Amino acid sequence: MTQSNIRLGIIGAGAIGNVHMETFNKVEGIELAGVADVYVPLAGQRAEEHGIKKVYDSPQAMLKDAAIDAVVIGVPNQFHAELAIEALKQGKHVLLEKPMAIDSAAAKTIVDEAAKSGKVLMMSHQMRWTGLSRALKQHIDNGDVGHIYNAKAGWFRKKGIPGWGSWFTRKDMSGGGPLIDIGVHMLDLSLYLMGNPKPVSVFGTTYAQFGPRRLGIGTWGTPNWDGYYDVEDLASALIKLDNGATLSLEVSWAAHSAFLPEEPFIHLMGTDGGVAIVGSNGKYVTHTDNEVVETDIVPLEGEDDRILMSRHFVECIREGKQPITSALSGYTNNRILDAIYESSRTGGEVKLDWD
Repeated sequence: MTQSNIRLGIIGAGAIGNVHMETFNKVEGIELAGVADVYVPLAGQRAEEHGIKKVYDSPQAMLKDAAIDAVVIGVPNQFHAELAIEALKQGKHVLLEKPMAIDSAAAKTIVDEAAKSGKVLMMSHQMRWTGLSRALKQHIDNGDVGHIYNAKAGWFRKKGIPGWGSWFTRKDMSGGGPLIDIGVHMLDLSLYLMGNPKPVSVFGTTYAQFGPRRLGIGTWGTPNWDGYYDVEDLASALIKLDNGATLSLEVSWAAHSAFLPEEPFIHLMGTDGGVAIVGSNGKYVTHTDNEVVETDIVPLEGEDDRILMSRHFVECIREGKQPITSALSGYTNNRILDAIYESSRTGGEVKLDWD
């Protein structure tokens, strides 16, 4: 690998893999050196579209190739752990799509292998890089908010079940429904903005009121009407953190949710002020002379969130830096998701031990 050229392979030629190809083609110092997919014709199509020279007939063939320095893994959740571990063993740096793994046990195996390998393992959570998220982080870092003691985050979709009957809606392949799909984004961003406190207990409930009846079908993914649906379509949880703060999380793929915008939202309430995101809008609120004062938060200028995230991946490889979206952050997210599912199953609180 030369200082000016990281040879990057993309594992997964589907929708999210295509997004990564489009993005990394705009990032200086990256050569898109290969693409792999179990459906080779699609990999060939992507290679032609993005000017990628080599098509691999399997992810394993790519990972064994010494000509590849780093990989992006954008495949169904059940394959994240095995491919990430193999990539690290083969000496590749890894940008891994969310969630880290299908469950926290699998995520832990990735964390352990990343520590042994000395290679960069970075989670792909682009929402941390939006201009609005960065502006909120600036307010928080400047002390405008004080101690964040309560947070509410979520993402309600009224009719957005993806790929009914495909891997999206099969727990053995996905790990879950909207909680592990879009909820993990809101969970990750919330914890990051709150300063990465550790979760200590979780109470949650999940529901499947639309998917089993083949209702609430969205436009993402390709349905397989010969498949099945055994995941949730709505989840609600309360997470207690080791600094005394609480985080409530609510997400849905399908719901009768009036007056709730179908956009991601985060409300962070602190001792000195509060910041919030609803879709592409941000607010800062505080009390001045016993009056409530609200001001718009202007997104920080800069390039596209995925460009910034991808550049950070390159920077971490070049400089041996710990990614902002580290392996530990991915594992923490998985621990919380598992606890929510377990709490829903048992009906009780789940405590998390970090010893």
